[in-house]
Amino acid sequence: MTILCKYTAKIPDANGFVNYTPDENQVWHDLFVRQQAVVVNRGSDEFIHGIQLLNMAADHIPQLPEMNDILKHKTGWQVEPVPALIPNELFFELLANKKFPAATFIRHRDELDYLQEPDIFHEFFGHCPMLTDQIYADFTESYAKKTLTASDADRAYLGRLYWFTIEFGLINTLKGLRIYGGGILSSKAETIYAVESPLPQRRPFGNGLDALRTPYRIDIMQPIYYVIENYRDLYDVMQKDLFGLIHQAQDLGDFEPQFDTEGAKTY
Repeated sequence: MTILCKYTAKIPDANGFVNYTPDENQVWHDLFVRQQAVVVNRGSDEFIHGIQLLNMAADHIPQLPEMNDILKHKTGWQVEPVPALIPNELFFELLANKKFPAATFIRHRDELDYLQEPDIFHEFFGHCPMLTDQIYADFTESYAKKTLTASDADRAYLGRLYWFTIEFGLINTLKGLRIYGGGILSSKAETIYAVESPLPQRRPFGNGLDALRTPYRIDIMQPIYYVIENYRDLYDVMQKDLFGLIHQAQDLGDFEPQFDTEGAKTY
C-alpha cells in the first residue's frame, strides 16, 4: 500500500539520532515556546507533568533515545520512527506492542498553525507526555489490541473512539476542564477554543456509546468534544464488552453531523 505524503521523514543514524538542521530546530523552538504558553491552565496535570518528565525543551527537537529511555522506565513504552503516514495495520501493531509511531520530520514554517500530516511536534509534544501516565498508556495499548481483532466495519467506530479520546479528549478536574487529547494540545488555536469557546458542545463521555455514534471531520475546529471524569473511564471501556457497545451504536445509528458535510470527508 502506497501512501502519498508531502513530507519525507528523516532517517535516524545507527544510534537512533536524527540530524536536524538549525532551521528545523528553530521551528521546534517557536512551536514549543508558543504552545507552552497556551497549555498552562488548559492542559491536564498529567500532560504538564509528562512534558517535565520527558525533559522537553525549546532549544532542540528531542531525540528518540532521550525520549525512549524515560518512557521505557515510566510505562514500558517506546517511540518508533516511521514515515509520515503508515498503513493502519502497522499503526495498530506498533501501539499494541507499546511503540508509539512518530514521523521524524517537522513542518515547514508556513504551516505552523495547521498540518494535515502528523509531524514530530504533534507526536512528541502532543502525544508522548500522556504516555508517561500508566493508566492512559495501558488504555492505548488495550485499544490497539482490540482494534487488531476488529472487522473493517467495527474499526470505523473504533476510529471515532480514538478521535474523541486520544486525539481530542477533555477531562474534568478539580481545577476545571482540562485537555489530554494530543490533537488539541499540539494546536494553539484549538487548545484555547476547546476549553474556552462557547461554540462547541462538551458532552459527557460516559461509557463511550455516544462518542461511537458521533461523526467527525479532521479539517475543522471540532464542534463536539467528549469529557471523561478520570482516565480509568477510558481503561474500563476496554475491559468491558467493547464490540457489544459498537454493535449497539450501529443499531442506534449515527447522530446528525454538527458540521457542513457537503464535499467533506467524514468519519
